[in-house]
Amino acid sequence: MKAVLRFLKKEPMLPLAVAAALLSFLLTPPSSALLTAVDWRTLGTLFMMLTVLEGFKQENIFRPVLRLAGRLRTQAGLSLFLVFGVFFTSMFVTNDVSLIIFVPLTVILFRAGNKERYLLPILAMENIAAVRGSLLTPFGSPQNLFIYGQSGVSAARFIGFMSPIWAISAVLLVCFVLFLYRRDRREKADVDASAVGGDWDPARRLRRIVYLVLFTAVLVCIVTRTAYWYVFVAAVLAAVLLCDRRLLLKTDWVLLLTFLCFFVFSSNVAANESVADFLKQALAGREYAGSILLSQVISNVPASIVLYPFAENRGALLYGLDTAGLVSLIGSLASVINYRIYVREYPGQGGRFIRVFTAVSLAFFAFVVLPGYFISRALTL
Repeated sequence: MKAVLRFLKKEPMLPLAVAAALLSFLLTPPSSALLTAVDWRTLGTLFMMLTVLEGFKQENIFRPVLRLAGRLRTQAGLSLFLVFGVFFTSMFVTNDVSLIIFVPLTVILFRAGNKERYLLPILAMENIAAVRGSLLTPFGSPQNLFIYGQSGVSAARFIGFMSPIWAISAVLLVCFVLFLYRRDRREKADVDASAVGGDWDPARRLRRIVYLVLFTAVLVCIVTRTAYWYVFVAAVLAAVLLCDRRLLLKTDWVLLLTFLCFFVFSSNVAANESVADFLKQALAGREYAGSILLSQVISNVPASIVLYPFAENRGALLYGLDTAGLVSLIGSLASVINYRIYVREYPGQGGRFIRVFTAVSLAFFAFVVLPGYFISRALTL
């Protein structure tokens, strides 16, 4: 029982998703139509991304980037590198993976240089960077991947639509970092470059090549929207089974199951005409605010699945979902990951993390919430 309670405390979204799926059968009884209503393409694509990126982490493929961070001499320069390392990598490896890569490195570097007084503000900015950097690409976050797959727009159009708030966020992040070091922007970092990055095992070179090839294949599958996506899923599964089957144990199956449950919930709600009509009327013209608010209750990934069938302005919905992570820790699953990493390193300091995180995130939110609203109304996805 204690193990179950620990699991539920660690993964609060899963029981919520399971409960929502089961309750939705009261609205729409189970039928064979549900099998076709579930978005299996998104689930398959998410499985590929999560599994291949676990391989990236295991094989330390980002070693050159981490070693470069250790060579920067000023604290402001190091902080900008780390924040924008998250910002740019999140566009390709998803926001949660970018935080898993850079947050532990940030803790190591700031400890080594005796700069822990800056740690919490920079971790909060890295979280913002993950949320706002990942919004540019269709595969930057699970909610982007889902809406891109559902919308049918091209990758170029998707990126063009998201680029204004992405660019605004980049400029604001520079301003936030420079403001933190306003008293002395030449303050030394004092970090030993040899202490970070680790080493590559020559015997595992083939695995690194395999994961890089698989990652390229996954991107091709997403961007081309091939009807043969299941062939890519089978190829990734086969390659991992041959290369390192234990990697499948590290795939985030909880996130995949959570997605599946919310797909069931959304499909059952959409199949009930009276409930669907009510939600469509309630959301009409309020997609931006509605997605931000609902995300504070169930996080932005499940909110995207629940709200998409009833959204008239899918661009406003997407902007709201990608802004929700700036309001509270619950708004984005990536924020929860950031919190977990920090409290493992600093037990008992969770409350302090939440206070600083919330203050910095809300300050950033105040600058972007209105531009995001007006841009989403002016442009069309």
